[in-house]
Amino acid sequence: MPKAVYPASFDPIHYGHLDIIRRAAAIFDEVIVGVYDRPLKHLLFDVTERLALVREAVAAIPRVSVTAYGGLTVDFARENGAQVIVRGLRVVSDFELEWRMALTNKQLAPDLEMICLMTSREYAFLSASTVREVALLGGDVSGMVPPRTAQALAAKAAALSGDRQRETTVSLTD
Repeated sequence: MPKAVYPASFDPIHYGHLDIIRRAAAIFDEVIVGVYDRPLKHLLFDVTERLALVREAVAAIPRVSVTAYGGLTVDFARENGAQVIVRGLRVVSDFELEWRMALTNKQLAPDLEMICLMTSREYAFLSASTVREVALLGGDVSGMVPPRTAQALAAKAAALSGDRQRETTVSLTD
């Protein structure tokens, strides 16, 4: 069986990601979880924090390793000897983006295959942005993310809440 990479920003890792990782690990000899270090979007956690959370979350899954990467995913896959890029599909709207990425990756690296795994039904509603929003608004994310990730989200929410409080206090006294 070939080696696969599963790339994403994992900001934060959630049970939908873990579902895809577990299922990919059952298919491939090795799965390298690639934590993208500089996506073109605002991140809650820096790459060091995301690496630590992902590593802890996948620690019990055999044949899975975690590393950060930058640049093109096809280059990351080749550098790691992977033949397959794994992606997850949650909802129909994911398909268009994944289709375009697959075609682009095939143009850049015809030797690599893209495999999309459908997220299990119980995780189809999950996205990192949804998890972040719920957590930052004080909601319970314990059914969405591993325990350590829930703790890290709560700490970020508290820190950001404190920053907002200080900003409000400063602006009111100016």
